[in-house]
Amino acid sequence: MDLRKLKTLIDLVSESGISELEVNEGEDRVRIVNAGSPAPVGQVVYANPAPAAASAPAAAPAPAAAAPVPEAPAAETGFIAKSPMVGTFYRAPNPESPNFVNVGDTVKVGQTLCIIEAMKLLNEIESEKAGVIKEILCENGQGVEFDQPLFVIA
Repeated sequence: MDLRKLKTLIDLVSESGISELEVNEGEDRVRIVNAGSPAPVGQVVYANPAPAAASAPAAAPAPAAAAPVPEAPAAETGFIAKSPMVGTFYRAPNPESPNFVNVGDTVKVGQTLCIIEAMKLLNEIESEKAGVIKEILCENGQGVEFDQPLFVIA
């Protein structure tokens, strides 16, 4: 797949507001994920080993170096509630309402922790464990990925 076609696809994803696009063309496979930033940005992930190895060292070291440091202590201190989907993270049902939970709140199994909006649907994310909210790992209105840590519950 040539670079002009990739650039066109990235522009299409960023302008249209869709969260991701996957294109298969012969043996080439491209997946573009819109990170939800205000600037037109897309992430290109290749399934072929050679291009992935070439692009991974340039993009992966910074996030990889930063991610293990916060996650290692969090894993030791309690259960990590993770996002079951890609979408937008909201701490309250609407801007005027109080947050579902705050740091220090005690939660029960099944209690709503947050909402993730995906494809114009609001999905309530419930606690899988009882405990106390030790840390909230996302900002209100932030885009989240599948399996991204959201809360630390101890």
